[in-house]
Amino acid sequence: MRRSALLVLADGRFPAGGHAHSGGAEAAVKAGRITDAAGLAAFCRGRLHTTGLTSAALAAAAALGHDPYELDQAADARTPSPALRTAARKLGRQMTRAARATWPCAELDALAAAFPRGTHQPVVLGLAARAAGLGPEDAAHCVVYETVSGPASAAVRLLSLDPFQATAVLARLAPEMDQVAERAAAAARQGIDHLPAASAPLLDITAEQHAAWPVRLFAS
Repeated sequence: MRRSALLVLADGRFPAGGHAHSGGAEAAVKAGRITDAAGLAAFCRGRLHTTGLTSAALAAAAALGHDPYELDQAADARTPSPALRTAARKLGRQMTRAARATWPCAELDALAAAFPRGTHQPVVLGLAARAAGLGPEDAAHCVVYETVSGPASAAVRLLSLDPFQATAVLARLAPEMDQVAERAAAAARQGIDHLPAASAPLLDITAEQHAAWPVRLFAS
C-alpha cells in the first residue's frame, strides 16, 4: 500500500494542477537560458538544489506532523516573489481538493477550512503523504521529482524537445534527487527552525516578469 500510494502521489496524472505550471522554464526558454537538453539539465539541477531542497523539507516536515500553520508561515518567508507565493497557493488549493478526495482525513479537512484560498503546495503535499501512510522521505522524494519533472515536461512543449532527451535528463539527475530528498528529510526531523532556506533569486525575478506577460503558455 505504501509504495503504491507513493506512485499515485508522484504520478504526473494526479489532478493537482501541476501540468499548468512550468517551474520557471517558460521564462528561461524565452531568455535563452534553455535551448537544448544540456540547458534543461543545468536549469533543473539549479532548481533542484535551491527551491527543490526548500520545498522538499517543508513537505517532509508536514509529513512528520509539524504544525501546518507554522509551516505555511515558513514557506511564505522562504518565497520572496509574490507571483510564486500566489502560484504555490493555487497549486496547494488544487492539491488539497485532490488529496481530500483520494485520502480523506480530518487533517486535510482542517487545512482546507483554515486556508480557503490555499496554503503552499509543499505543505499540502506533506499532509497528503501523511494521510496516505507515507513518511517524510516519501514526501521529499515526491517534491524533488516534481521540481525537475515539471520543467522537463514544459521544455518538451516549449522547445519541441525530444521527449527521450528530457527523460534522460531526469534519469541522470536521479542520484542528486535522492541526495536532496535525504537532506530535506533530515532537516525536517530537526524542527521548523532548521528547515533550509536555499534560494534562487533569478527564478524569483523571472517569475515576476512572467506574471506580467500578456500572453503565456503556462501559469508560472
